[in-house]
Amino acid sequence: MILVTGATGSIGTQLVRRLQRDGVPFKALVRDEAKGSALDCDVVVGDFDDTDSLAAAMQGVDRLFLNAAGAQPVSGEQPMIRQQRAAIDAARVAGVSRIVKVSVWHAHEGGRLAEGAHWEIEQYLKASGLGWSLLQPSGFMQNFITGAGAFTEEGKLVGAFGDSPVSYIDCHDIAACGAVLLTGPYGHGETFVLTGPEALTQAEIAQRLSAALERTVEYVDLSPDRLSAALKAQGLPPRFADDVAALSQAVANGSLATTTTSVQDLTGDRPRTFEEFLAANLDALRAGLVSSGG
Repeated sequence: MILVTGATGSIGTQLVRRLQRDGVPFKALVRDEAKGSALDCDVVVGDFDDTDSLAAAMQGVDRLFLNAAGAQPVSGEQPMIRQQRAAIDAARVAGVSRIVKVSVWHAHEGGRLAEGAHWEIEQYLKASGLGWSLLQPSGFMQNFITGAGAFTEEGKLVGAFGDSPVSYIDCHDIAACGAVLLTGPYGHGETFVLTGPEALTQAEIAQRLSAALERTVEYVDLSPDRLSAALKAQGLPPRFADDVAALSQAVANGSLATTTTSVQDLTGDRPRTFEEFLAANLDALRAGLVSSGG
């Protein structure tokens, strides 16, 4: 039995569909029962901050898909570290044999925001005595739907990456890799960097968005300082805004420009191109732009 956490998110929903399609026994841990019911699968309601609910969710589970969005830091603390450590502890007590964790590319000690938090969780998992595999994806194509790939009210794409390309990956492919590792004998004690098949600049992304939406989407590049100032003006904490800007600078310097063959190596299928992603998600993209005012 597999337990899928983060089941209503961009990766989790894709994994749920794949496991359903393949007839694999699993259940999904959700915080919101109404959202969970839309998955049309066996659901347990719980929370990473509720250890009793974690213990109940782990009953009868052999493998765990550990995936949860990181909340904004509070007083410098990353809640995700505490929460995912609690899930690892509950898995160990329940006799789970293996955890497949979604991390982040370039996770490292002392890293800003998710990079540092995921590194700490990775080390905790490796020391837990449980079997493990790590997925370290590049930027999500879904960011252009969820809002992490930001649009202005006029529908312009904004960022601080300059002309450096990013090897965006469709969450469909991250889920496919997760399914392989959860259901087969592959990848024990291994880390997989997951990317799409090509690296694209934000200007190239804007061109592809323009073609798909049949209207011009302009890319506006900001300096890291301007990005930080804009985030602070929106009310975000200064340290958080500065960290986001610093991570954007790393991307502008090419930190996400490389592509890997990990998706095809694991699944046997090449990862989706950005055009294929747009074709599969065009209605959601249009709806997101309408709701943001674009």
